[in-house]
Amino acid sequence: MKIIESNGGALTNFEVLDLFRSRGAGKDPTRVIASVLPSEFKVFDYLEKSVARDQTKEIVHKLVDECKTYNLAKAEVLNIANIRPSSLPEVFPIIEKFEERMESKMEEFLEMVMEILPPHPSEMESKEEADEEEEKAVEGEDEAMEGVEEAVEDEEKAVEDEEGTME
Repeated sequence: MKIIESNGGALTNFEVLDLFRSRGAGKDPTRVIASVLPSEFKVFDYLEKSVARDQTKEIVHKLVDECKTYNLAKAEVLNIANIRPSSLPEVFPIIEKFEERMESKMEEFLEMVMEILPPHPSEMESKEEADEEEEKAVEGEDEAMEGVEEAVEDEEKAVEDEEGTME
């Protein structure tokens, strides 16, 4: 990778993660062969657990283009890409005078951010866990129903046997 412009501005977490990946950080499980320093591996590990993990260049470019319609500062767009707010209270500290600047567009802005940027990995994991728990609950209900059906069949056989012995 060749440096075109030194100190060209702030980078998104995705761009830093992409740099580490290009230097082999994600490919070397031993962390010996890759040309990444131990301190950089710590940053890499952190970024792999952040919203940057699932972002792409196209997603970041699309976010930047969409944010132009809201007249946001570069630092505000950078923070939105890095944090990926999912509720209005999360947006307020990122965008200066958010209510005054957005007025009736606050919800629209948040929906745009949530639509473009992938969800936080912890949100996806908690959704997967909820889906797994739901599947287990359904399986448990199925097993319980099978047990009830067997009990009803046993009871019916017992009643038939009693009727047969009474005759």
